[in-house]
Amino acid sequence: MASSSSLVSPLCNQSQSPLLHWIGDRRKAFISPPCNGGSATSKDGGAFEPCNEYYSSKNGSFSSFFGSKNVSFNINHKHPRLNRGVARSGQAMAVAVEPAREIRTKQKPPTKQRRVVVTGMGVVTPLGHDPDVFYNNLLEGASGISEIEAFDCAQFPTRIAGEIKSLSADGWIAPKLSKRMDKFMLYMLIAGKKALEDGGVTEDVMEELDKEKCGVLIGSAMGGMKVFNDAIEALRISYRKMNPFCVPFATTNMGSAMLAMDLGWMGPNYSISTACATSNFCILNAANHMIRGEADMMLCGGSDAAIIPIGLGGFVACKALSKRNGDPTKASRPWDVNRDGFVMGEGAGVLLLEELEHAKRRGATIYAEFLGGSFTCDAYHMTEPHPDGNKLDLYYYKSLRFCISYFRWQCHENQARTCNLHA
Repeated sequence: MASSSSLVSPLCNQSQSPLLHWIGDRRKAFISPPCNGGSATSKDGGAFEPCNEYYSSKNGSFSSFFGSKNVSFNINHKHPRLNRGVARSGQAMAVAVEPAREIRTKQKPPTKQRRVVVTGMGVVTPLGHDPDVFYNNLLEGASGISEIEAFDCAQFPTRIAGEIKSLSADGWIAPKLSKRMDKFMLYMLIAGKKALEDGGVTEDVMEELDKEKCGVLIGSAMGGMKVFNDAIEALRISYRKMNPFCVPFATTNMGSAMLAMDLGWMGPNYSISTACATSNFCILNAANHMIRGEADMMLCGGSDAAIIPIGLGGFVACKALSKRNGDPTKASRPWDVNRDGFVMGEGAGVLLLEELEHAKRRGATIYAEFLGGSFTCDAYHMTEPHPDGNKLDLYYYKSLRFCISYFRWQCHENQARTCNLHA
């Protein structure tokens, strides 16, 4: 049966033959009626001879293959499964094997790589709610750490944090909604809308956008801790006192959902919660959505507001916070040998990412281009990095390899200007 144009002769009483079982599964089988004659079947695989009815058949002719003898056949075209059943019952048959067809793989046409750029920024921080003010304060060495004023923390050994002292939601969020939602959502919505404003996305531009290709991916490490804690306190009195939105407003994805509903954006929408690395994960995933063509514009970043008694108490309990209450502006010193812990903070930071050609068409200001990143894990400790630092170069070079291979970016490790070792 190696030849591409071979034919199998019909045989009688072949119910035990593995060859005919295989032939019976072929859809293009020629099946003859049951034979009455022919030599006896040999169970040990002996030779077989065509039956008498094969030589006396008048219906079909295969004279070119079997001399002057005719071969009878009867095919049930409506029920091909019956043909296979008859073949297995011992009926004689013949099969014509079609020539092998050349398999051609359809090659995809080369596609142009989609590039992602940053066209807008929005911040809500203890150092200012405008990107320029925030950045200038950083350059001047200003500190946003101060004594906590939102609640009485005299009972705690740590009484300092990066607290936002004042923020007005007027013009950004409806007053009724701003009173109900958690502060992490408040910060997120304001920072997101500030990023749109900074990116030049006016009402006229918004009307021209394909909103099915616009998404929101802003995460939170802790979510709505305050609104949930307030609901627990209210439950001590009665469930009737609870905020009816306490459960949805406590979830980390609700901030992205509320912002998308406000803007009418129907693209990718979810949140990621990976502790201090939340914003980086959101930025990387948002960029990947755009590279794959699933979105043309994405708001991405992170927001948190956990400076409340339960948040502060939780970190104090695990002995992770600095106790330099007398010198709050110098309490955060991660590289100092005399460091005694980190300092909590709150706020939001949002980037407006946009596909390069999309940004050019609307004349947007481009701050930077996203080149790539990587996802890894120390697999060592919940909070401490590996003492040998042997995973830091893994993250670093994995990101560089991604940029070089994916974007053909000619870069060497000594060209990198900054490397964030936390989050």
